Formats: sequence, C-alpha cells, structure tokens
Amino acid sequence: MSQSQFSAEKFKEGQVLLLDKPLEWTSFQVVNKVRWMIRKSCDIKKIKVGHAGTLDPLATGLLLICTGKFTKTINELMGQEKEYTGTITLGATTPSYDLETEVNENFDISHITADLIHNTTAQFTGDILQQPPIFSALKKDGVRLYEHARKGETVDIPKRQVHISAFEITNIDMPNVEFRVTCSKGTYIRSLANDFGKALQSGGHLSVLRRTKIGDFNVNDALKIEDFARLLPDFEEN
Repeated sequence: MSQSQFSAEKFKEGQVLLLDKPLEWTSFQVVNKVRWMIRKSCDIKKIKVGHAGTLDPLATGLLLICTGKFTKTINELMGQEKEYTGTITLGATTPSYDLETEVNENFDISHITADLIHNTTAQFTGDILQQPPIFSALKKDGVRLYEHARKGETVDIPKRQVHISAFEITNIDMPNVEFRVTCSKGTYIRSLANDFGKALQSGGHLSVLRRTKIGDFNVNDALKIEDFARLLPDFEEN
C-alpha cells in the first residue's frame, strides 16, 4: 500500500486495506480507528468502513478493512479460506477455550508423546463437526453467547460442520504445541484447541493465535496501525 492510494475519492470508490491487528484490540476498535483516521486526514464527514472477518481481542494478524463501495464485497471476502498459526497449551482448560478466562481444570500430560500429537491431527482434517465456544459473539435466542456465559448460564450450542484443509504441528515444547491451520469460514480455532486436548485424553486451550492469510491476502503485506497513519496525507493524531 502506498500514499497515492489514500485520498477521499479513492477511499469512497473503495479500498481493501490489509492491517495487522494489535493484541487486545477488538476488530470493531480497529474499524472505528481507521474510519476516524480517514475522516480526519481526508476532511470528509462520512465514509463506509467495515471488516471482513472478526479476530478475537487476544489474536493478532491479518484484518481486511473495506472502505466505500468495497464494503459490498465483505461477505465474499469473509467466505475465503483462512490460515492461522498459534500455540495450544496442553494440560489445562479454560471456559473460553483461550486466555480470556482463568484455568478451570488441570490434566495429566505425562502420557502425551510427539507421535501421539502428530497422529491426532488426522482427526481434525477434512469436514468435521465443531461446537462454537460459549464465550463467542454468536447469538442464541437473540442474546450473544458470551452474555449467557458471563451470567453462568448453561446454553445448548449445536455443533456445525467446518472444513479444515491443513492442520500441521510446527513445534512441540511441552506443554506448548505450535501449529498452522488452514480452514473454512466459521471455524473456531479456540474450539479446535479444546477438542484437540480432549482427543489427547487431557485438556488444552489456545494460548497464542495469529491470522496469517485470508484467501490470497497475506499478513506479510499488512500494515500496523501506526504505519497506516504515516501513509495518510495530512494526518496528525492530535
């Protein structure tokens, strides 16, 4: 991305911006920040801005931000295959399946070998049924699941089919297992971590997650928020 792309006219015509989402930011916060920066730098009152696929606050990596007329392509972009890298920590579970909540149960991992870890990945490739985590933004009876979870309510969450085309273990340093996953829209990597721990007759939760690709878009081509700001004409933070 270059500075020549960034003008009020081009933002309104439509841009797909590749941003590297910072840790602990929500995807919505990134969208709001980008919208404010564009309006301020281009001196325009209104501009459509949206993202093509949520990343959890504890995840980093590729976030596609669409502006202007390109917001109409968001559903198409969301449907593309995605790639993630990350770490599953074995021997402990959390209610959210990641580090958003505290560990609620610990398990023995003395029986887990590298061969068992590698062999177990085969259970999680192809079309699989997956239950979304209760700490998610999906709705049940019009209420976000995480709202039920925070009230301690039990909710029946139906499983749904997702497709995982690749699940590769890239490093093992027990209890941490590093991985790369390529998957369809709707796949919860947190659920994969939880299910993987169960399949190893132990427990597991997601401790690190980074989205590296969406279709042909690569995080290596993405800008950090501060780099995007420097490319905007006449932009000053204050």
